This record gives sequence, C-alpha cells and structure tokens, in this order.
Amino acid sequence: MNAWRNPGIWLTLGVVAAFSVWPILTQKAASREVLFTMLLSVVLASSLNIILGYTGYVSFGHIVYFGLGGYVGLYMISSLKVTLWLAIIGGGLASALLAFLLGRAILRLRGAYFALATIGVNEAVRAFINNFKPFGGPIGISLNFNVYKDYGGATQSLWLAYYLLIAIALGSIVLSYVVKSSKFGLGLRAIREDEDAAEVMGVITPDVKTWAYVLSAILPGMVGVLFYFKNGNIEPGDAFRLHFSIELLVMVMLGGYGTVLGPVLGAAGYQRLRGFLLTSPLFKDIQLSVAGALLLLIILFIPAGAVGWIRHRVPVLRKVLP
Repeated sequence: MNAWRNPGIWLTLGVVAAFSVWPILTQKAASREVLFTMLLSVVLASSLNIILGYTGYVSFGHIVYFGLGGYVGLYMISSLKVTLWLAIIGGGLASALLAFLLGRAILRLRGAYFALATIGVNEAVRAFINNFKPFGGPIGISLNFNVYKDYGGATQSLWLAYYLLIAIALGSIVLSYVVKSSKFGLGLRAIREDEDAAEVMGVITPDVKTWAYVLSAILPGMVGVLFYFKNGNIEPGDAFRLHFSIELLVMVMLGGYGTVLGPVLGAAGYQRLRGFLLTSPLFKDIQLSVAGALLLLIILFIPAGAVGWIRHRVPVLRKVLP
C-alpha cells in the first residue's frame, strides 16, 4: 500500500486523463485522432517496457501481439458475430496464449539471440496469417458497415473506440506500476541486472520471464482489436509492421526504460516528432532514418532516457518520478 502513496503515479495518471478528456470536451475529431495515436503508443510502449525495461530482454517483434489481437478480434466480430467487448477480451487472450507458448521457448535465449528470435517470430506469424484462409489470406478481413449500427453508427463507434482506449491506456500505466512495485517486479529487475545471480538468489527465472512476457502481450492484443475495429479492416502487411516495433523501442528508450513514466513521455514525445516529420516536405521520406538516428543518440548520450536524466540532475525527484 505504501507504493500508492507516491504522488508521481497519481500525477502521471491525472495528466494522461486530462489530455485524454480534451477531445471529448471539444468534440473535435482531429484532436481525437491525435490523442488516439498517442494513447495507443502509450499502451504499446508501456507494455513493451515490462519485458524490455524491467527484464532487460530486447524484443524487436512485439508488434506481433498487436496484429494477432486485431485479427482475432475482427474475425470474432465479422464471422462469429460477437460484440466488441468479447472481441477485445478474445484478442487479449489470444495474444497472451501465443506469448506463453513462445515465451517458454525463446526466453531460454539471451541477448542478441533473443532479439533475433523475436524478429523471426514476427515474420513467421505474418507469413502464416498471409496464408491462413479463415483470416482472409493476403486480403485480410474487412468489417461490414452494418456492424457499426449496433454501436450507434460509424461516428459513435469512433468515439466508443476512443473511450475504451483511454481506459486501457490508464490501465497499462497502473499495470506497469503494479509490476514494478511488486515482489514479482523485483525479480524481473534482478534478472535484468544479472540473471545468473538472480537464479542463485532463488528467482525462478523461466517462470518469471514467461509471465512478464505474457503480461506484456495482453494489452497490445486488446488495443489491436480497437485500432482495427476503428479502421474497419486489417491486412497482414499492415498488422505486422516490423518498423513499428523499432519505433516502440525508440519510445521506451527516449522516455526511460525501466520506469513507469518513461514510456508515457517517450510515446507522447515521439508521436509529436513523428507528426512533424510526416508533415514536413524535407523529412517526410526519411522518418524511419530519423528514428534510427534518434535511437543511436539516446544510447550514446542519454541511455537512461529523459526520466533517468532528470533523476540524475535533480536527485530530489528520484523517489517521486515513478
């Protein structure tokens, strides 16, 4: 209970909630779309941080759970005729199941071997989905427009997706904080610092790593359903974009890996930068090059990210910034 006395976590949740409510108050679709992208990135970056920041395992294929969740959810809505709520749960559970099965295998690897394995997993799942007829093969799945009538029409469905995303984004921050401040999180950080020493100290590393991997996969699967429900269709090439996983790494490192606030700041900051790059005639074609250069600069000069840099410069904030 003492962990919840930290004002930093409440301030983080309050600021995210305040920004999220702005489009609702103004009823501006443009603001909603900007915040939707930011909140989506917050969920994905916070989820990745559980395995990357707390455990120290670099995953280049984390987007696979986002794509799989989207596919499972849209299949359930279009073919099984279930509600959006059940589809979101289904997408999250499908991603968790895949993470559990994969985690038992690839988490035996360490360092570069694990990172390369996650790239292989992403490409293998993309190839499988591309040839899986129930999911539409290379064409993917498209929702019938009539589906949105059950939710008040297309416009109301967009707002519904946004409301649900706010709840999941706040939930991802809470989950990240709960993991970090728990005994389970202490075991994860012990693995990050020295896995062999953690085993000697009694941490059952295979189980701990697997469950961390599962936790990191659930929310991406859920928001994958929301994102593609909002879009109305899903295709293999779009659902399993490897470069998006790399952008998530940039977000986590930019804000500060291993912290709760870091992925939130990194996601918001990177998405603002990305918006500027995409609308700039000079930089719109080299967006990913800028992301790669940014990641290199972070690793070289501020490896602890923005939150780590602030903690180092202002020691009084070390116990406040989650």
